[in-house]
Amino acid sequence: MAKIRTLYFCSECGYHSPKWIGRCPGCDSWNTLVEEISEGHRKFSPESEKKARILTELITEDLPRFSSGNSELDRVLGGGIVPGSLILLGGDPGIGKSTLLLQTADSLGRQGRRVLYLSGEESPRQVKLRAERLGAQGTNIYILNEADLSFLPNFLEEVRPDVVMVDSIQTVHVPEIGSIPGSVAQLRECAGRLLELAKTSDRPFFLIGHVTKDGSLAGPKILEHMVDTVIYFEGDNNNYYRVLRTVKNRFGPANEIGILEMSGTGLIEVDNPSRIFLEHRGSLPGLTVVASFEGTRPILVEVEALVVTASIGYPRRMASGIEGNRLALLAAVLEKRGGLALGNKDIYIKVAGGANLKDPATDLGVALAIASSYYEHPVLPGGVIVGELGLSGEIRSVPFINQRLKEALKMGFSRALIPKEIRKEDLNDMDLSVFAVETLGEALRYIDGNGGMET
Repeated sequence: MAKIRTLYFCSECGYHSPKWIGRCPGCDSWNTLVEEISEGHRKFSPESEKKARILTELITEDLPRFSSGNSELDRVLGGGIVPGSLILLGGDPGIGKSTLLLQTADSLGRQGRRVLYLSGEESPRQVKLRAERLGAQGTNIYILNEADLSFLPNFLEEVRPDVVMVDSIQTVHVPEIGSIPGSVAQLRECAGRLLELAKTSDRPFFLIGHVTKDGSLAGPKILEHMVDTVIYFEGDNNNYYRVLRTVKNRFGPANEIGILEMSGTGLIEVDNPSRIFLEHRGSLPGLTVVASFEGTRPILVEVEALVVTASIGYPRRMASGIEGNRLALLAAVLEKRGGLALGNKDIYIKVAGGANLKDPATDLGVALAIASSYYEHPVLPGGVIVGELGLSGEIRSVPFINQRLKEALKMGFSRALIPKEIRKEDLNDMDLSVFAVETLGEALRYIDGNGGMET
């Protein structure tokens, strides 16, 4: 039997120490070490049926994926569900994580696949009420209300499911660990056991994870390292649209996104995301349309800027949809290289539809939105703006320009402002009026009232 001992685990990074210390050496956080009971390290068996193999001897074949029944979820998973994978879905409370899993379970059940749905947060009656609201048939879905993971192997033998869903990882526990469910030791042990079950049984496991106030997954970072795929479910409770964003995927591209719409009957796939982020199409002062590339597809998004004279104190820089440091950087470049007097101006940025722009190719569009509001004149009405803005004011080339402009054409745009470094052969003779700029000063000329429109 393993020796029982006491360790202190950091609730932020998972670092452990034999004694309590005020500051964690792993992440430099204060007062984050909590006492846990550990059984010590497990001993490995000297006998094993596995053996090392040369990589070239392995059979080269595609992963045997199967569809979840939701095209947007399949997209962020890299093309479908991979057997034996461990998938972690995180998001704010009430965002729709349980709804998405239950709808996915229903879709898999309609395909004839058995799903074991382990609910540690809701009773079977509550799950049934949710299923009735979503119109789920419940065929081939087995509900298990059991928080003790030590019983899970028995249920796997009894039900023999094709997919297992755990709602949530913070509510399950193993009795060998004396701490409460959701503690660092419990999360690490439960995730380890679920990972072993997934790999040995070749079944995919979905886990729901809670998030902290800053939006990151609750628990130690080792939880994200152990799983195969990490998906964040983003959105605003005041907005109908939800964003699935992959931050880690061992079986497909990371940073892929999927768009879903929350309705009275559950989550609905959005086939054309650009449609939900467009309304005015850049015809007002302070409004531009940018072409962001998210994962493997381009999305057109409106960016709104408001520049006003600061009333008291230091000027404010507030942004919704882009990082605050990025806004401060763009404002500094506009003031230094573009000649805009922004030192006494408040600047506010809002990205339509609750989107979160991380693509550097949207820099020029955000900067011109600020300049457009500053001059009170529209910039390139009916056009899309693409380009990365350097600190010296140069407009740098961006990848996937062809796909971005094709999306603009599909959405009815007739003009585009792009970096001058883009090769003409990349445009493939598109029926689009393209204006190329090399510096920020040249781009500012496309604002009415600031040196004239394009020439």
